[in-house]
Amino acid sequence: MQHTIVNRRELLVGATAAATLTALGQVEAAVTVKPKVEGGVAWYDVRDWGVEGRGWADTARYFDRFPARAQAMIPASVWSLSRHSAGMLVRFETDAREIQARYALLSPNLALPHMPATGVSGLDLYARDSRGRDRWLAVVLPARQEMQARLTTGLDASGREGGRQFTVYLPLYNGVERLEIGVDPKANFRGVEPRREKPMVFYGTSIMHGACASRTGMSITGILGRRFHRPVINLGFSGNGRMDAGVVSLLAELNPSVYAIDCLPNMTAELVAERTESLVRTLRAARPDTPILLVEDRTFTNAPFLEGMRKAHEARRAAFRRAYDGLVRTGVSGLSYLEGGRILGEDGEGATDGSHPNDLGMVRYADAYERVLRRVLDS
Repeated sequence: MQHTIVNRRELLVGATAAATLTALGQVEAAVTVKPKVEGGVAWYDVRDWGVEGRGWADTARYFDRFPARAQAMIPASVWSLSRHSAGMLVRFETDAREIQARYALLSPNLALPHMPATGVSGLDLYARDSRGRDRWLAVVLPARQEMQARLTTGLDASGREGGRQFTVYLPLYNGVERLEIGVDPKANFRGVEPRREKPMVFYGTSIMHGACASRTGMSITGILGRRFHRPVINLGFSGNGRMDAGVVSLLAELNPSVYAIDCLPNMTAELVAERTESLVRTLRAARPDTPILLVEDRTFTNAPFLEGMRKAHEARRAAFRRAYDGLVRTGVSGLSYLEGGRILGEDGEGATDGSHPNDLGMVRYADAYERVLRRVLDS
């Protein structure tokens, strides 16, 4: 497998060119599930057919991102953030004209100062159109820790026996205790099981976690999952993407199609120099043939006016690039490298607070990732 570096010029091309989306031909298994009928609504518990985006089955809570045993392996702050359902989704088929949801959240804190409740604690509904694309349909506006909401009503008939396929993206910065989908008891309904293809695994910071998407489907991993028609596992941890040894050992337990490592925004140049090589060698020892993509930090959108910030970016990136070059020289294969300087664009409009992408920034991030991931996954 060749080493791949995406330079700044290619990054700009990738951000403006529309890639051809190719389905993988995966089998999507739809299964019949039994509802609980209450108040004239058939309620289906999503756990009965499975939530996609879970890397481990032995979790303390169903919607946790790490197994229960991880609590003793990782920093307490990472463990707390791993209770968030970032990157998870559930799919189903129905011919119902109205779709409801009821769910309970782990935390009563529904929003963040710089991120709306729709992204922190909401549900995001997408519908598959006649061309096989998942298109946005509706969003839950969470107002309480326990919610029952009408996601959409007056849906067009799909013209397909059994109905249309739908996807619900779970909260990015909150945990889920339970989630049910509600439809007319007379409507056809089948759960679509999680895809069995190897997932794309993303390890990073608050940016990968989902800050500051306005809706849960607008995270980097949500966008890329739709573009590649692949399952994803989101292991972004706000303020805590630091290549901790315990987290790296957990990553090595997974068997993904690619590892994407995007931790620099939470690290000093010293930490980058200390931990990058160890991370790569641990993953390579566990998964000799799995591609590993190393991603530089984005440039703060106000960095043109702040010399200290520019120097911090330069120091982190120089340490990261030295680690990458050293690994390649010593024969570590299957590595790719994505430069970060222009990921958010050059107009200063891609972030909410200089650091965290807004929806425009999320799309630009996905564009940059897509360019290199298509090369990596097709090689």
